[in-house]
Amino acid sequence: MRSRGMKVGAIAVAAVMGSVVLAGCGDDSEPKTQGGGASASASNSGGGSGQEQGTSAVRAAYDKTAEAESARMTIKMKLAAEGKTITSDGKGVIDLAEGDSVMTITAQDKSIEQRVVDQVLYQKVPGQKAPGGKPWIKIDLKKVAAQQGMSNQQIGDPAQTAAYAKAITDKDVTKVGTEKIDGASTTHYKVSVDVSKLPGGEQMSKQLGPTLPMQVWLDDEGRLRRQQIDMTVKAPASASAKPDNSASPRQLKMSTVMDFSDFGTEVNAEAPPADQVADMTDEALQGGQQQS
Repeated sequence: MRSRGMKVGAIAVAAVMGSVVLAGCGDDSEPKTQGGGASASASNSGGGSGQEQGTSAVRAAYDKTAEAESARMTIKMKLAAEGKTITSDGKGVIDLAEGDSVMTITAQDKSIEQRVVDQVLYQKVPGQKAPGGKPWIKIDLKKVAAQQGMSNQQIGDPAQTAAYAKAITDKDVTKVGTEKIDGASTTHYKVSVDVSKLPGGEQMSKQLGPTLPMQVWLDDEGRLRRQQIDMTVKAPASASAKPDNSASPRQLKMSTVMDFSDFGTEVNAEAPPADQVADMTDEALQGGQQQS
């Protein structure tokens, strides 16, 4: 389990991003975030007491959470771009090691049935049909990542266990205090990660800035109970330039809060029948590169 770590971020964040796009509520910079990774531009957090112990706890947290194998998860996301704000909420169950999940997403008053199986996102919006009259659409998250020059390890993953552990030093972790999360006692940490030390960090830094700021709440067993990421993604000039405003790169701000509970719960994530699915991967890729 240690070598793989926890893939919840790689799938859950990308999946909820997809839900906003597929509900017809987001703009075309959102798939770029989906493939770009959960990173951000922010100042480093430094100092703090018990740094060495805190650093070890944060480094170990994702593996310890993955060892629980599964959990219930809620996720709240807020997106802001070009004067528009979009919110989405999700709840369901997730395989913490593989990233497969079954969730219900609510975005802009639309309820979406969602599954992620083998890094493929499937969604169904009640009352809406995909091309060909199919009830389900799918987006291959691996292809989205490859198109944007990211490895499978990097597709929207705020918990790249091994890579993040190497990129976190004592000065990057600050203990905030203790709090109750859904009845569980937790220790709250602020974490700042040097993006350049992550795989593909040089390219990621161009869009995500120099640091990845996170907040994590760990329970008495060292598992994640909550993770919060506030990120700003800058679209590359080729994707963000507009005919009427070519000098102004576009930015997407996203705040994501994920809560975990009921560790060990059963997860039954299965892909819908192939004849009921329309593949929208190409449309998602085009949406990340072109202006609407």
